[in-house]
Amino acid sequence: MNKILIQGGRVIDPASGFDAVTDVHIADGKITHIGVKPGDFSAETTIDAKGLIVAPGVVDLCARLREPGQEFKNALASEMHAAVAGGITSLVCSPDTDPVLDEPGLVEMLRFRAKNLRGPRVFPAGALTVDLKGEKLTEMAELREHGCIAFSQADAPLDDTQVMLRAMQYAATHGFTVVLRPDDTWLARDGVAHEGQVAARLGLAPIPPAAEIIGLLRILELVRVTQARVHLARLSTARSLDLIRAAKADGLPVSCDVAVHHIHLTELDIGFFNSQCRVVPPFRDGRDRAAIRAALADGTIDAICSDHAPVDEDEKALPFGEAVPGVTAVELLVPLTLKWAQEEKIELKRALALITSSAARALGLAYGHITTGGPADLILLAPEEFWKVQASSLLSQGKNTPFIGYELPGRVRQTLVAGVVVHSV
Repeated sequence: MNKILIQGGRVIDPASGFDAVTDVHIADGKITHIGVKPGDFSAETTIDAKGLIVAPGVVDLCARLREPGQEFKNALASEMHAAVAGGITSLVCSPDTDPVLDEPGLVEMLRFRAKNLRGPRVFPAGALTVDLKGEKLTEMAELREHGCIAFSQADAPLDDTQVMLRAMQYAATHGFTVVLRPDDTWLARDGVAHEGQVAARLGLAPIPPAAEIIGLLRILELVRVTQARVHLARLSTARSLDLIRAAKADGLPVSCDVAVHHIHLTELDIGFFNSQCRVVPPFRDGRDRAAIRAALADGTIDAICSDHAPVDEDEKALPFGEAVPGVTAVELLVPLTLKWAQEEKIELKRALALITSSAARALGLAYGHITTGGPADLILLAPEEFWKVQASSLLSQGKNTPFIGYELPGRVRQTLVAGVVVHSV
């Protein structure tokens, strides 16, 4: 395999705290040395990284590939290409495909197709219940043997507390991680926007913060009973973050993430029924956004995810209450994270941890770090290079994002997966 020398970049490894201008040597898909060139190393390819950040490849904990079953919304190839263009080298895909990822054969098919594309490593999250109906548990042990790294309901409801308890007991017995987005579906039923002044003014059906908070309280009590490892996905309210902070202080085995768009936008961005801002969970108020930013800074939140959900243009062109929720985000995860860090004066190393090493640790992935002998999953990043978000320049088949027209910092110049350059500009 091609031997590569990445020369003169500022190498930042958030996992170890390493931060120095040096060289990285790669062979056979692994990092062989960091620093002075080994005597027996002869590079076949040299990459000039002067003035650039050499960082671990991004680990994205939530992206919808829509395949199998929803190829009209995006093709696997397009989303894999978009992901590496955004610096993502490890991607956890959601089980809410059609059919649902609840059978080993479907998981194997997805992994096979993904492996044959020049994209990130794909880690399927298997369905927690059959067909995501919340009634019968899947054969989690069998799905794990075929490559599922965690088990999730995606956004499908799990109203039966008995089923949730049994799922956690099963997971705890086998050491599996359960990924849940807390929600009381009765309180959130038919809602499309945050319960607040904007929804009231526009006449939109509300989703109260209590829907997330009550859903979270139920999950945390079951974690306390079962000691199952649970990752709370895409939290959006200040009170939820207080509960996570307290749960961690009590020693409960929980972690959490937030979608990158919730760091920046609030209910006010809905404006006059902007359907690009129709997301699940909904954009909350300014106090919630401030709490999210504070929780990222103090370590309460373990990771920032893209929550990538490409939507067909026609489905987004509908009236706000009828539009399909979701945003395209794999290409914006890095720049939106850097934008937050610059605005809050957060150290670059800390910001990168939230999308690399800390994200990987949340789901037990052996990636997101730069170490000798470790995988050569790397990005070369120009953090101060600004670029304008335009629908025509997005590689994802989904162009649905409220950030069109934004000037964002951070251009991923190159992405390497297992020592292979899969993206370069």
